[in-house]
Amino acid sequence: QVELEESGGGLVQAGGSLRLSCVASDSAFSPYAMGWFRQAPGKEREFVAAISWIGGNTYYADSVKGRFTLSRDNAVNTVYLEMHSLQPEDTAVYYCTPISWPTMSALFDCWGPGTQVTVSS
Repeated sequence: QVELEESGGGLVQAGGSLRLSCVASDSAFSPYAMGWFRQAPGKEREFVAAISWIGGNTYYADSVKGRFTLSRDNAVNTVYLEMHSLQPEDTAVYYCTPISWPTMSALFDCWGPGTQVTVSS
């Protein structure tokens, strides 16, 4: 069973930082590349970042490149998204999910509850 749980969101001022975590069940984590997506109110869900199974390769959307860093700890089935220099346009619900590399599309169309990130100006 694919289970995903995101955490770490919150309210932060522009320029601030947050660290999101995503814990996945074994069936949702190994041996998959993992991706983060986000969905702002009234908008489609969009790709944010991805990390390969071993963690040696990462890929970022242009909108977050240089500000966000993705890492993973395979020992505890967890993926981390470090977010810096946050801007109001980063406000969204953030989700993680196993992805297909290099298409960066969701493998199972299975999503956790997400974690809300709100950036005030």
